[in-house]
Amino acid sequence: MDDATNSNTEVTLINVFEVPKGVLDAAIKAWTKGRDFLQKQPGYVSTALHKSIAPDAKFALVNIAIWESPETFNAAIAAMNAADTSPKIEGLRYAAGLYTVVARD
Repeated sequence: MDDATNSNTEVTLINVFEVPKGVLDAAIKAWTKGRDFLQKQPGYVSTALHKSIAPDAKFALVNIAIWESPETFNAAIAAMNAADTSPKIEGLRYAAGLYTVVARD
C-alpha cells in the first residue's frame, strides 16, 4: 500500500518560504535552529534547504526533508511547537506539505 497515512510510508516534506527583503539571513538562521531541533526527533531522515538563484523568486527558500512516516513528522512538529523554539520573523510566510514519491528516474 502506498498511502501517505500508512505509518510504514516514508514521506517528503516540501516547505516553500516567501521571505521579505532584508530578512533572508534571519530566515536561514531560524530554519537552522528548527533543523537542529527536528533532526534529534524520532523518524527524522534528512533535510536540505535550497535558496533560489533568482533574486525576485516568489519562494526564496525551499526546504526538502525526508521523514520515516507522517506520524513521526507530526509528532516532531508538535514537540517543536510545544518547545516554542522558533523565532518569529515578521512577514515570513511558508506553506508546507507532505508528499510520497510516485515516479523516480
